[in-house]
Amino acid sequence: MVLPPEKVAELKQIIHNQLSQMDVHSRIRQVLSESIHDSGASDRNAFGEQELLTALREKGIVDDILQQLQIGQNPEQERHGSRQPKPATHYVNKNEKTESVPLRKGNVDPTRRNLYLQILGGKAFLEHLQEPQPVPGQVTSTFTLHINFRGQRFKSRPVPCACEPDFQEGFLLELHKDKGGDANKMADCTSMLSMSDPIHLVLIKTDSAGDTSLVSSHYLEWRSVLSANDARTTMAVEIMGVGSENKVPVGLLQIRIELIPTPSQKLARDVISTQIDLEKNRQAERERLFLVYAKQWWREYLQIRETHQHRLVKIFAQDENAINRPVCAFVKPLRAGRLLDTTRQAARFVSVIGYEKAPSLGGGSQQELWCNLHTFFCKNKGDCEDHAVLLCSLLLGFGLDAYVCVGTKAKSVPHTWVMTISPDGDVVFWESLTGHRYVHLSIDPDDPPAVDHPKAEYPYRAIGCVFNHQRFYANNQPSDTVELCRFHLHDDTLWKAMSVDALQSVCDAGNLPSWPNHSPLCPNITDASLTSNDLEYQLRGFVIDQRKDLGLTTVWDDQLSYLLTPALAAYEQERLTGVSSGNEEFQHAIRRSVPDGHTFKGFPIQFIHKNARRAFATCLRSQVCEDIICCRGDHVRLAVRVRVFTYPESACATWVMFACKYKSVL
Repeated sequence: MVLPPEKVAELKQIIHNQLSQMDVHSRIRQVLSESIHDSGASDRNAFGEQELLTALREKGIVDDILQQLQIGQNPEQERHGSRQPKPATHYVNKNEKTESVPLRKGNVDPTRRNLYLQILGGKAFLEHLQEPQPVPGQVTSTFTLHINFRGQRFKSRPVPCACEPDFQEGFLLELHKDKGGDANKMADCTSMLSMSDPIHLVLIKTDSAGDTSLVSSHYLEWRSVLSANDARTTMAVEIMGVGSENKVPVGLLQIRIELIPTPSQKLARDVISTQIDLEKNRQAERERLFLVYAKQWWREYLQIRETHQHRLVKIFAQDENAINRPVCAFVKPLRAGRLLDTTRQAARFVSVIGYEKAPSLGGGSQQELWCNLHTFFCKNKGDCEDHAVLLCSLLLGFGLDAYVCVGTKAKSVPHTWVMTISPDGDVVFWESLTGHRYVHLSIDPDDPPAVDHPKAEYPYRAIGCVFNHQRFYANNQPSDTVELCRFHLHDDTLWKAMSVDALQSVCDAGNLPSWPNHSPLCPNITDASLTSNDLEYQLRGFVIDQRKDLGLTTVWDDQLSYLLTPALAAYEQERLTGVSSGNEEFQHAIRRSVPDGHTFKGFPIQFIHKNARRAFATCLRSQVCEDIICCRGDHVRLAVRVRVFTYPESACATWVMFACKYKSVL
């Protein structure tokens, strides 16, 4: 087969880029120099091309080149999996038909510096020492490792939980990603030394039921590779637990870091350690000065009114590693790109992320744990603080004047929600756990009792403080009741503000070298149609089994099932916009499909997971749904429809509707 000239040129360019990435020319020169030196001066003329090729084979360079170019692979060996798996730079679950992305290989630009991070395996995960060996076809608990570096996110394939989990992954990280200025230049060692961004490693455990839990969150300092020979270093990284277990080791990860292409020079270890120590000392000094300022600010706030000491004015919060950080550091304006189009859609997305209180061992007060955005995305669930911070970040990205509110709801339960203020001063509350919006109607406490005030629809009772990434205000009004509050934040008599310069000194992205400053949203790779069909098929099976246990037969009405689709779409649209539409047409279609003398019953319900068994068990707890599934009568026809609506990350809204039509038995 003869290739056209343009294909030949493209193939040559691919081979050239691959060889440049592997730095083959330098390795060949090194082998040539060593071979000539070993052969002696008298035999130099006898050292030719064949001898050089033999030396390259002995050094394993030829095999490395062929393996990288995927040449000479025996198809029979590949079919039986006898060769070692090549580390992946992306995650594709090939065994799951409903979650897949198109495979695409891209050339490595030899003019740009990249960081190649390899996970060679795990050791000493002692909690899983007695974990049984996975049986083929059996669903087991798995580990997934998530990576975030300078706005680039990756995740590994899930591997079975074990004392030595078999991580074999590779991630190619760009040192310059969507940056201006020097982004088009090859980064040298001096410029790389100034890049204080850590590599954020998040280890997630997924159990057999699909529930996720955070195992570890680790910030990896990678700049030691700048002093390594051949710009390559291997290390054993001890990762710790989270929350109250942050001092307990979880396990070890064998990691190799390599710079591609290899820099022409390397830095001394003392230079790197001095730079890192200088950054830490500078950050510690900023934090010390801010703590001194915060203490003085708090004393001034308490002197205004004695009751202020009982208000929820939260200046610091603990992250997943039990490190105290100013709450303003958790909020960052976040643009969703083309994944979210409106603020209402952003609120809906946040509301379908799972809700979970921070776990704690033993009794006592509830542990509070604020995760950074990347960790929250990896877990795909969190407390109300995590939801509120994410929603506020998204609303700031959409250009709104948004703040996180800290206060209480009914029965004085601490709660966190979001507030936006329009240019005209109108205040709207956003409940991040449900996506609901509430307009704040202020009540003047000096009004006479005869004045009729509208009843507040929102569940909030008291408010202690509001903040975003640049501002922090404590409620300075005589009453912290939400209905009586006025939200003129720049009025010093109503709200006590913190110094903007003091906040920026510790919360600005450039002043937090140990904190990931950018975590973009990733698209949801779930195939909504296939997932909907799969869940619907499973639910039909559960219904058949349930009715069989009761001695009932099951007859499905496919047309009726299809007619339920517009209703599910209308329910989701109503959650998005707050406007109900399409219900009239749905009712017309149902009336035409139900014969005279027959009865129709329907039961819609929404979940934020894709587990059919859990969904069916929840549905059976409703008397209405149980009556439909266990319906008795003449000409009973059953229907079920599932519609999965996907949102960024792994968030989804799963709508299920059971229905039946039957002729009553008198």
